[in-house]
Amino acid sequence: MKPELGVCYYPEHWPEVIWAEDAARMVENGLSWVRIGEFAWSRMELTPGDLQFDWLDRAIDTLGAAGLKVVLGTPTATPPRWMLEKYPDMLAVDADGNPRKFGSRRHYCFSHQGYIEECARITQIMGKRYGRNPHIAAWQIDNEYGCHDTTISYSPVALAAFQNWLEDQYGSIDALNTAWGNVFWSMEYDGFDQIDLPNLTVTEPNPAHVLAFRRFSSDQVVMFNKAQVDVLRKLTDAPLLHNYMGRVLEFDHFKVGADLDIATWDSYPIGFLSDRLEVEEAHKAAFLQQGDPDMQAFHHDLYRAVGRGRWWVMEQQPGPVNWAPYNPAPLQGMVRLWSLEAVAHGAEVVSYFRWRQAPFAQEQMHAGLLTPDNRPAPALAEARETADTLAQIGSVTQRKADVAILFDYASDWAWATQPQGAGFDYFRLVFSTYRALRRAGLSVDFLSPDSIPADGYKIILAPGLATIDKDLERSISNGCDLAILGPRSGAITRDFQIPQTGRPGLVGLDSHVDLIETLPPTSKRDVSGGGAACHWVERLSGTATALLTHADGTPALTGTGSMWYLANFPNDTLWDRVVRMAAQHTGLSVYPMLSGLRRRETGEHTFLINYNAAPVTWNGHVIDACDALVLEKGAPAEG
Repeated sequence: MKPELGVCYYPEHWPEVIWAEDAARMVENGLSWVRIGEFAWSRMELTPGDLQFDWLDRAIDTLGAAGLKVVLGTPTATPPRWMLEKYPDMLAVDADGNPRKFGSRRHYCFSHQGYIEECARITQIMGKRYGRNPHIAAWQIDNEYGCHDTTISYSPVALAAFQNWLEDQYGSIDALNTAWGNVFWSMEYDGFDQIDLPNLTVTEPNPAHVLAFRRFSSDQVVMFNKAQVDVLRKLTDAPLLHNYMGRVLEFDHFKVGADLDIATWDSYPIGFLSDRLEVEEAHKAAFLQQGDPDMQAFHHDLYRAVGRGRWWVMEQQPGPVNWAPYNPAPLQGMVRLWSLEAVAHGAEVVSYFRWRQAPFAQEQMHAGLLTPDNRPAPALAEARETADTLAQIGSVTQRKADVAILFDYASDWAWATQPQGAGFDYFRLVFSTYRALRRAGLSVDFLSPDSIPADGYKIILAPGLATIDKDLERSISNGCDLAILGPRSGAITRDFQIPQTGRPGLVGLDSHVDLIETLPPTSKRDVSGGGAACHWVERLSGTATALLTHADGTPALTGTGSMWYLANFPNDTLWDRVVRMAAQHTGLSVYPMLSGLRRRETGEHTFLINYNAAPVTWNGHVIDACDALVLEKGAPAEG
């Protein structure tokens, strides 16, 4: 595969007389793809039934004539104002009972059937008009599901849909009462119509109720997306995609992705460092203008799995953004580095957001490749340089990694529902696992609980996997030489009860959780030989061998044969020990990396990616500041 570059463009924002000039300029700067249309419903349909597509016809023809491949977005993330006159109850409602009103975007509830029908209608109109257009090379459905906390809605239509969903899931109210343990606090119901949404309760609602509502809310996103997929499948052969976000876990991306052809995501490294990561201030200062060295790669690898191997970056940060608490500019070279890093992880396309900075409305402080007055912004030259580099690199193919992480969205919902300690967060746990593997110079794959291969991995790690049945345990064990589970794996059933077999209840490992402690940030539990537990500590009993112990003699890591169980949330030092032990156990080579330097293997190359603001030397290779060094296979890149 030869990776390509693209850009997001809004012809409805600009005079038509400059469209052709813009298109030619895009091509001159090495761009091959252009995304349009995802926010333009009010210009496509001025009032109900008043369709105005002539302008979009001309825009597509102009861009296509310049040699650009067009990604056409369905505009359903921004229903026009007249839609609310037709469906005043379509707005989502937040947990405090406040409507999410018109005036920005994503102002709809996923459960509103009338709005879903409107989305299918506009999608069908667009599909019939453009489904066979030779310039339309892909379709984006909606935009950034879950952005602005919009997955979960407490609206009346969501309540009615939830009650119907529960009846389908449980069949009888007695079955639901038993599954949820509603005898506790006299929470038993006589019928599904008595069940409310789990908000505005006096104190903590039943966690089984909350988890069921989270599963329902995810299913509503899947249903909403599929309604448009089903329309377009009949009208086009072009691939269908959606652009996901960073650290948005409120719906199951694997289930949405199962109906699509390509997963894409929107990568904003500096914005994410500022507002989506719990890291030390010194770390934020060191990478203030580069972004975290692992955050982007984590999502690249996750969405490669969601897309079953096919994925893009749909929006790549090109300069300061407008939405983070603080918005510094990228250091010189970082836009190129982010682009090459995405390619190293398998991106077919890296698309910059946006072509020209908007001079109006909410995003006028968000940089583009051009300034509002049409001058080149700093990132334009880096995009051109990236295109030249990609031409030199040629094809980039992915190889199966030796190590995989099992990622389960429902586990995040469970632990967000009942964290037990303020420091325990599913994303933080999994991200700490991923960081440790990357510090060891390893490439990483992600797996869903439904996609574990029969064999092929040296190590599979499943931290915080809330629910494990015998079939899943067997799949994990058969899919690798060594499985590492925990902490907090196998801790609940699907209905949020402690399993009858106890925690973690593994057939292949005699370790039992007898007691759980959560620790404040100022405390830790030392592990003999180095490293410490933080946030979460489990007291284990059983016959499994203690491979590591806490300083008080209690097991920190137990194991039997090809399965290990980790009884705490490790700090970095302890994670590094566990990874080294696992590598030695499986015969896997590791390549210890310098701080801020990361390594990624592909079929033809080894990429060395330096997030540091200064050059580094590793294994005899000098990697410039904010640069990616691409080595042909066979070069002495390994340690």
